[in-house]
Amino acid sequence: MIELAYPWLLMLIPVPLLMRFFKTASRNEQGAIRAPFTGRWRELANTVSTGFRGRPLTLFLLALVWLCLVVASTRPQWIGEPIELPNSGRDLLLAIDLSGSMQIEDMQVGNSLVSRITAVKAIAADFTSRRSGDRVGLILFGTRAYVQAPLTFDIRTVGQFIEEAQLGFAGEDTAIGDALGLAVKRLRERPADSRVLILLTDGQDTASTVDPMEAAALAAEMGVRVYTIGISRRLGTGGSSSAEVDEALLNAIAQATGGQYFRARTPQELQGIYAILDDLEPVEQDKTTFRPVESLTRIPAAAAFWLALLIIVLRNSPKQAVTAFRQGKSNA
Repeated sequence: MIELAYPWLLMLIPVPLLMRFFKTASRNEQGAIRAPFTGRWRELANTVSTGFRGRPLTLFLLALVWLCLVVASTRPQWIGEPIELPNSGRDLLLAIDLSGSMQIEDMQVGNSLVSRITAVKAIAADFTSRRSGDRVGLILFGTRAYVQAPLTFDIRTVGQFIEEAQLGFAGEDTAIGDALGLAVKRLRERPADSRVLILLTDGQDTASTVDPMEAAALAAEMGVRVYTIGISRRLGTGGSSSAEVDEALLNAIAQATGGQYFRARTPQELQGIYAILDDLEPVEQDKTTFRPVESLTRIPAAAAFWLALLIIVLRNSPKQAVTAFRQGKSNA
């Protein structure tokens, strides 16, 4: 379906006729003073005007040029059929730990060991690519927490951000409480039944300005379900090394928010955890329709250009153009 953005501009189509009418009317008026050489000026004016009067083809082309320019100014556009966007799903945030301990190489892949962050990025990016229909966002945290990608349907870009994440971006420590609080802030305005946070860390909370359990209580109040993943071969407690997972804290956060805690000792276990999370039932949200719009302004504008070029050719070499036209007619 074709629509005009400014249809009222079509009122300009008769302007040349109106100008010609008023110009003709003014010529019929008798002047009060007869200037010298009036006859000569009138002769020249008649010569110029008869240049177009004697060439109806040129006048016709000029009218088409004006018509094309007016149509182009109305901004014609093609409106496609409505397309329903995949708006049903969850608002899902991934919070990934980028603290210094994520560089420890204790993830077994085949016969070699890779760093924790390498395994996490590969599996998290694959998980994100399968969340079609969800709004997915990304939070990276270390000493500080920040939003790397806001909630979006563009899961390809989110996956790219995950793969490009580098250790040290957010500091060497671990701020679980700050990451949780930031996620709640981002999710609180979304539909209550679709707020999900997946928080992955390999250590303990050592740098938060917000107590993790207070942030968990706020998440529970806002209806944000938190699924926590601890990635490490060793377990830690509140007073253990920061390289060890504080499993008690992560389990408490998950239970307080109606989520679940998972432990990943190998990339295979991590893959299995994401497979479980991938089965989250989607929640119907308000459907959104989109109608593609394609501008057609270039078509009448281009037509006006080529018609004007044709007029120039006819004006500069009228005899050759008429001869060529007659020859083509006779050949036909």
